[in-house]
Amino acid sequence: MTRYHPVLVILHWLLAAMIIGGLIMGGNVLAETANDDPFKLTALGLHMGIGIAILLLMGVRIVARVLTAKPPHADIGNPVLNKAGVWTHWIFYLLVFAMAGSGLALANLAGLPAIVFGGSGDPLPADFNGFAARGVHGALATLLGLFLIAHVAAGLYHQFIRRDGLFGRMWFGGRQDN
Repeated sequence: MTRYHPVLVILHWLLAAMIIGGLIMGGNVLAETANDDPFKLTALGLHMGIGIAILLLMGVRIVARVLTAKPPHADIGNPVLNKAGVWTHWIFYLLVFAMAGSGLALANLAGLPAIVFGGSGDPLPADFNGFAARGVHGALATLLGLFLIAHVAAGLYHQFIRRDGLFGRMWFGGRQDN
């Protein structure tokens, strides 16, 4: 087998787009919008909705990963780097789940579900920095962003320097048996 299951391919690229969008939304749009700006509620609702969808889709991805056949792990001739590639993916999953968890914690501590989705009429807190979960969420966002950059760099390295076809394993196409 040379490719991942189509469900995993779809989830990989869908989640990649959603995670990048969530990081950009949180770090650029939400961070730069004042809490008394009416647009903040719309942006928070979108950000929270994307975060919840990411959490659910990551659960589906873990189940699909466990239940479907996969090509063998990449072998670049260095056992340490081979293991690092495997562990990096599991750390990625952990970071995404931790990111979603810290976001849910922050939302609950700040009363956001009722404010954003329930239309309670309560104003947003003047500042989210008073919540410890905000610091955790921000730190995880930075770490996740760095892992994302490293992941893309590794993919480009495999595609353009090693030319080992690794990228094709997580792309669309037929699954051949070896």
